[in-house]
Amino acid sequence: MLDQPLLGSPRKRGTDTLPKVKAQNSSKTRLLDAAVHLIRAKGYASTAVDDICSEAGVTKGSFFHHFKSKDDLALAAVAHWRTMTEGFFAAAPYHAAPDPLERLLGYLDFRAAILTGELAEYTCLLGTLVQETYATHPELRTACEQALSAHIAELTRDAEAARLLYAPDASWSAESVGNYIQAVLQGSFIFAKAEQSPVVIRQNLDHLRRSVRALFHAETGPASRKAVRPPETSPAKPVEEPEEEYDSRLSHFVD
Repeated sequence: MLDQPLLGSPRKRGTDTLPKVKAQNSSKTRLLDAAVHLIRAKGYASTAVDDICSEAGVTKGSFFHHFKSKDDLALAAVAHWRTMTEGFFAAAPYHAAPDPLERLLGYLDFRAAILTGELAEYTCLLGTLVQETYATHPELRTACEQALSAHIAELTRDAEAARLLYAPDASWSAESVGNYIQAVLQGSFIFAKAEQSPVVIRQNLDHLRRSVRALFHAETGPASRKAVRPPETSPAKPVEEPEEEYDSRLSHFVD
């Protein structure tokens, strides 16, 4: 989910177009922004409290004034990320499409459009965290799962509306479509990290777009749901076989 590249680090705020979270204490916000950036860039285990303080430009005393531990900061960073990215996606232009399938496909196009900047700017905080902490930090795993599920729920609404319009008899559920989209994205982020490039994400999004269209049988629009009755025609006349003649001079039939 939420591979928002425009979030960036505190050092790149000049290009940040996300709505700002107005926290009461700017040092706390800087710590949250720094944690988001460093965890995406280095991973959770490799991000130390000292690194976060240095990135945020605050003292260690300031860190412990706001957070009890690195785990406490990570939980707050997930909530911080979720607030900003939910606002960012809610304002995206694909929501304006009247057709729910076009909104769903527009979401995929939007995800491709925001694959800009450094690797850490378009890969996922939640995916990075949950891969590292699912077995050792249950509170973090739960927080990431809730944030992922909330994003999938947004996709599910459009997927269900599109299912009712285009494929009302489909055996699959709209929620499974949302899970599928996010699974492709999260897997693509792993390949992007391995290859140090977003190319594989763009390719997978192209395939995903085709797959989603095929799910809804959307080549010809909503009317394609209705069975088309072939034109009535007169029954074909049977073809008469030519009669065989018997040649008395021969001991077999000839045409």
